[in-house]
Amino acid sequence: MYNSFFYGWFNVGSLLLGLISWLFPIINIIRYIRGNQKNWITLSILSMGACIISLWFQIIYNHYLVEIEDWSALMDTMGAVVFSASVLLIVTIILNAVILLVYCKRIEK
Repeated sequence: MYNSFFYGWFNVGSLLLGLISWLFPIINIIRYIRGNQKNWITLSILSMGACIISLWFQIIYNHYLVEIEDWSALMDTMGAVVFSASVLLIVTIILNAVILLVYCKRIEK
């Protein structure tokens, strides 16, 4: 009924989107240093969107584990999932807040 191979890709997608959510603010910082200030809001929105979808992929995967009643997998991985989701969310928010502060100070000048 459920294809475990298909659902396993949600973990890979979650990891990639999590890295992308950190990459966009870093690109924004590099562009700010180089003096290119175009589309910084777009990259920040894409960063937050990638973070949200990454967390959603983890929810889907955990739902799959509940559906197949793989309680041992849930119990073994939930601590790591909660920790990594917390780190992903906090770092993404901090990076985007830094970008927002930098560009707002630039606009005030």
